[in-house]
Amino acid sequence: MTGDETRTTASATARTSATTVLPEQSGARTRAWRKRLLVAGIVLAALNLRPAITSFGALLEEVRDGLGMSGSVAGLLTSLPALCFAVFGVTAPRLARRFGPGAVVCAGMAAIATGLLVRPFVGNTAAFLLTSGLALAGIAVSNVLMPVIVKRWFPDRVGSMTGLYSMALALGTASAAAATVPVTDALGGDWQTGLAVWAALAAAAVLPWLAFVRDRGGASAAGEATPEPPRGDGRPGERAAGQAPALRITRSRTAWALAVFFGLQATAAYISMGWMAQIFRDAGVPAGQAGLLLAVTMVMGVPLAFVIPRLAARLPRQGPIVLVLGVSGLLGYAGLYFAPAAGAWAWAVLVGIANCAFPLALTMVGMRARTGAGVAQLSAFAQSTGYLISIPGPLLVGVLYQHSGGWGLPIALMAGLMVPQMIVGVLAGRDRTVEEEAGAVRVGGGGGGSRARQG
Repeated sequence: MTGDETRTTASATARTSATTVLPEQSGARTRAWRKRLLVAGIVLAALNLRPAITSFGALLEEVRDGLGMSGSVAGLLTSLPALCFAVFGVTAPRLARRFGPGAVVCAGMAAIATGLLVRPFVGNTAAFLLTSGLALAGIAVSNVLMPVIVKRWFPDRVGSMTGLYSMALALGTASAAAATVPVTDALGGDWQTGLAVWAALAAAAVLPWLAFVRDRGGASAAGEATPEPPRGDGRPGERAAGQAPALRITRSRTAWALAVFFGLQATAAYISMGWMAQIFRDAGVPAGQAGLLLAVTMVMGVPLAFVIPRLAARLPRQGPIVLVLGVSGLLGYAGLYFAPAAGAWAWAVLVGIANCAFPLALTMVGMRARTGAGVAQLSAFAQSTGYLISIPGPLLVGVLYQHSGGWGLPIALMAGLMVPQMIVGVLAGRDRTVEEEAGAVRVGGGGGGSRARQG
């Protein structure tokens, strides 16, 4: 009997061991599930970061007629995205420290959905501007926090995740530009419905982020210090967990180079989105083909936005990529100047390649800071300053075009801006971090506001 009992007990123990899930196994499964959900959230969020802009551009004439909008107000609307990105983007790190990055992005997606749903039906220009601003504010904070979230959750895959995010952003940009008019026609030709339909995509993006609303772990990545590594003698590092050093980001030459690079590439992108089709049309290209050429320019970002960040993350210096993109832009602008219609498809492709400086800039944000706090500050500084720099570009192109009566001067300006973009891009791509260049002011942890160097 004793042997039978022993065998029975052993068998029961084996069955129990086989069916019992250890706490660490359950935690690993939960983390894997949350990471998959987060990837879906990042992709959906990225898809929503440009349709508010490009869908409006596709129906600009109809919106102006419907609201009785003047040409000057329409010009203001073309600069509103950059202004909102600069003003609201700088608040993102502070909001993330208080509520957590997941909660802020979730609220951002809800703001986009609300703004896109309401703005077509407000009935006057002022309310249209305000509701557009609501959607753009949601885009601004999400723009800044995406590199922070990637750095925190995928520290060993910054390049590939930034590529995925950038590819989805490019896809959303091109899809809204290409599909808004056909969708509007399919829905009866009502421009209000054609604009409002994009709110459904933003509403879908809210859902995966609901799971991260209460996740405050990312708040440390956005605003708190990462503990210093141990010293060589085994004692803990000087900086303690729980302190939140604020980088003096404006003292970093790399941060300034990246901000100017971001601003110049944004200038080129907004000029392309606003004026490329008109350049082709004035050269004799039919309107339908001009729109298709613009779509080709934007679609180039879909595959390259995935490849470029992965390549950039493997290189210690990103200057060679900056130069390749810049030369592509110069060749494209030269073609637009000398033979805009004859080589239209080639120029559209080359300018589209040059516009892929955006995913490269995002990748460099994640690589030029060592900590989550550094990434948050650098992302906010580079994007907010960069978008301020980009505001005058599209307006200046319009002024030059109107007063010169042609595209020679505007294209010369576009090519001229590409040269400093290449220079500051090479400087921003050097193998160094902002923590090495900028001092930090400690907050909390008994630091009493004493100053310390990071790195």
